[in-house]
Amino acid sequence: MRMAILAILWGSAFLWIKLALNNGLTPVQITVARSALGALVLLALARVARQRLPRDRGTWARLTVAAFFCNALPFFLFSVGEQSVDSGVAGVLNATTPLWSLLLGLAVGTGRGLPPVRLAGLLLGFAGTLLIFAPWQERSLVSWGALALLGASASYAVAFAYMDRRLTGKGTAPLALSAAQLVAATGLSSLALPAGGAVAEPTPLGVLALAVLGVFSTGFTFYLSYRLIADEGATSAATVGYLLPVVSVALGAIVLDEALSPRVLTGMVVVLAGVGMTRHATRTPAPTT
Repeated sequence: MRMAILAILWGSAFLWIKLALNNGLTPVQITVARSALGALVLLALARVARQRLPRDRGTWARLTVAAFFCNALPFFLFSVGEQSVDSGVAGVLNATTPLWSLLLGLAVGTGRGLPPVRLAGLLLGFAGTLLIFAPWQERSLVSWGALALLGASASYAVAFAYMDRRLTGKGTAPLALSAAQLVAATGLSSLALPAGGAVAEPTPLGVLALAVLGVFSTGFTFYLSYRLIADEGATSAATVGYLLPVVSVALGAIVLDEALSPRVLTGMVVVLAGVGMTRHATRTPAPTT
């Protein structure tokens, strides 16, 4: 259920980014605003839960590193990439995050075990994503926008591995940590505002899209991601990236009455099967008595 909610909130982020870009906002301004709104949401939740932000410099230094790779950099790169990249290419490149996370986990030792079933599930999930979007039919597969999206996906994987190793399980609750990290991300991204260019008068639709992006697709999404990393590790948390295209395609069919081809339906089934394999492999057997 947690992964499903995370996939729905995260998967809708691309829609809100596109609407904000098309209605008077620049990539830098979107990056700063969504970080700030997400931080406000999590700070309010942390206050209600009576959780205090970390106070030692070491934790804040680590949070700053995580904020750069998990928030400031990918938020900006996604906004830049969506200015020129087709949705099919964007979906495939975003779905490379679990693969990047797998490689990094193996390289730095943050992976929490990788049985053959889990590895097969990761590869199967990516194959399903390719079936859904068929990126070979797109013209923008090789472009600066595509490279920006690929960089954002790799940045998420670096952040997940770093957070799993240096932040989770260090005595601070995930809610307080996620709030503090978005505060750090707001400060980092604000440094780029002078270079962000002039903004046109944003439309009400642009403001609404930005508000939804910041509150739901950033604030609540980031907290759920932190919990997933803390509970199951970086690679398991990154696996939710495979569910994003399934969510976007399903919503398009239900809300916009978009057609679903046999290829797309097959890809959705393959993705769900792959994610199911990774989830089954991470379950802990019940203790015997």
